[in-house]
Amino acid sequence: MNTQDMTARIATGQGFIAALDQSGGSTPKALRGYGVEDGEWSGDEAMFAQIHAMRSRVITSPCFASGKVIGAILFERTMDGMVDGKTTGDALKARGIVPFIKVDEGLADEADGVQLMKPMVKLEALLEKSVAAGMFGTKMRSVIKAANREGIAAVVAQQFEVGAEIIAAGLMPIIEPEYDITSDDRAEGEEILLAEITRHLDALPEGQQVMLKLSIPARAGLYTPLVSHSKVLRVVALSGGFSTDDACTRLSQNPGMIASFSRGLLQDLRKGQSDAEFDSVLGKAIDQIASASV
Repeated sequence: MNTQDMTARIATGQGFIAALDQSGGSTPKALRGYGVEDGEWSGDEAMFAQIHAMRSRVITSPCFASGKVIGAILFERTMDGMVDGKTTGDALKARGIVPFIKVDEGLADEADGVQLMKPMVKLEALLEKSVAAGMFGTKMRSVIKAANREGIAAVVAQQFEVGAEIIAAGLMPIIEPEYDITSDDRAEGEEILLAEITRHLDALPEGQQVMLKLSIPARAGLYTPLVSHSKVLRVVALSGGFSTDDACTRLSQNPGMIASFSRGLLQDLRKGQSDAEFDSVLGKAIDQIASASV
């Protein structure tokens, strides 16, 4: 797939984007959920080898190439690795799946009810490497925990500022200001978030687009204006701690948003499952999430 093909696949594809981008801090928890105990690896290299083996098993599963997964977000080490004798990006594209890369370097300490992204000192080099590896786009995450107007404005401004660098490098940015679903004032804060995102979208130069990855809103349909905005290629939803069933039910109440789930996709997979069991469990999750994304 070339860039034009990948743009069309993301813009109009019927399905969802798989989030396979757990990084260093979240990898041990992801491995434990998969049935790999801490004692089965020692050191970062062994840890990342275990998680890459899990991701490779997911990507090479026949159901992953069913057409219902239209994109996948990768961690840098996953992008650098090989799957089925190909680079991970090429292995995905061979299955009709558009590859993205996680580019943020973690979260800063909370201030004004939000966590901005840490300074992204490796961004320029990572973008250059990602273009060479055939990535289509990027993803970067901030977190909002309170309906603080100044904090939310700062999160969105930072996301779009970095997004401009990503566009200039020839990649499609996924803007992800995650709203903590446990926040008591989420409904109020999401209205502020919608206004801030819209303001920045309206200011984008003609011909530029971004993608948005947002928590499933407290008020169903809140983000419908973003779905139809001319500067937005696609709006995707994170599960944010909801169970798979709950996340899918809530997502189905928000037409135009599609899923970009991690835990909701992988939570029932186990290393000890036979290939048939693994494919069956993964296939059921894919079918459920894809149905909610229609």
